[in-house]
Amino acid sequence: MSKLSRLERRSALTLACVISLRLFGLFLIMPVFSLYAKTMPGATGFMIGLALGVYGLGQVLLQIPLGLLSDRIGRKPAITLGLLLFALGGLIAAMSHTLTGIAIGRAVQGMGAVAGAGIALAADLTVEENRGKVMGIIGVSIGLAFLLALILGPPLEAIDGLPGLFAATSILALVSLALLWLIVPTPERARAPAAAGFGHVLAMLRDTRMLVLNGSVFFLHALLTASFVGLPLLLAHTLNLPVNRHWELYLPVMVVAALVMGASLRHMREVAQSLRVVMVCVVAIGLALLGFALSGNHLIAFGVAAAVFFSAFNLLEAALPSLVSRLAPAHLRGAAMGAYSTSQFIGAFVGGTFGGIALGRLGASGIFICAAAMTLLWLPLVMAGARRIGADIRAAAVTEAPAL
Repeated sequence: MSKLSRLERRSALTLACVISLRLFGLFLIMPVFSLYAKTMPGATGFMIGLALGVYGLGQVLLQIPLGLLSDRIGRKPAITLGLLLFALGGLIAAMSHTLTGIAIGRAVQGMGAVAGAGIALAADLTVEENRGKVMGIIGVSIGLAFLLALILGPPLEAIDGLPGLFAATSILALVSLALLWLIVPTPERARAPAAAGFGHVLAMLRDTRMLVLNGSVFFLHALLTASFVGLPLLLAHTLNLPVNRHWELYLPVMVVAALVMGASLRHMREVAQSLRVVMVCVVAIGLALLGFALSGNHLIAFGVAAAVFFSAFNLLEAALPSLVSRLAPAHLRGAAMGAYSTSQFIGAFVGGTFGGIALGRLGASGIFICAAAMTLLWLPLVMAGARRIGADIRAAAVTEAPAL
């Protein structure tokens, strides 16, 4: 693999900023939202969960259309449309005094689905042998955005409240827009394959080899979003940790998760190794969710459960898309990533709604009992999929087919 050229480095770094700043705005709300929403007039568990997770529905609705639109009108105009939608959604949420208004704002934010067009633009600006490096840079930037959002969300909310955070997300979208037009180069022509159509995405959603990966990212983000319906409430009300100090828990937890990630990367070089890591992570997430529910007012026990949960989450965020790229047919790789992203955002929507219903009926601890039970559905899916993929790999080796 050749080194990135100066143009490719500039493109990768600025596009990483554009994509991750938008996601940072989405993530920034998660560690504090349920606490603020709980104080709003007429708040119910269902509405809290819906408002938190509805952005996933917006993503599903416009992710593929915006990607297809970028093939027609150009990458930058399509990304601009997405960022303006995101900024508008943040403004709607910031000005809303009801959970219904906030939910509408979050849905509009989700409709600003720029990742597909952004990745297509990155591919347009790089040679094929360097696209893996560029996608890696973008992936790392998204991980950093999630980490910083968990740490910075609580103290920033304490300064200016949730409306201030939503306003900040709109400002970040406009900053991304400026970066896009002032720094990101404009390709002379689209060199990347056309964005995946609906038919190809549906085919990859039905594909038996992809089912384990699409199902896994669905469960992963459903459980993540459901967890953030309950985590702020447990920290504030059970552990008596003020919201402006929640970062004191998240910072060491995410440092541990990063160290675990670094130590585990060597175990994910082959497909079979990655699948074993996925199975271990599913079990770890189930145990961590039970730990949240049973830790009571013991901060250390809660912190250990959080470290296990986010370590497993980070590993899966690295392992699953890598497996998609390695296992999908080369000519349908874009469609496979579209199906994977669709499953992810449906999971976020379902998880928020599920978490809200559980909060209303069972309380914050009940969310984690129900979420842990969901891993009993997830683990058999992974085990069955691993057996199927392993059999396919062995069959391919016997017939001397190209290695996966």
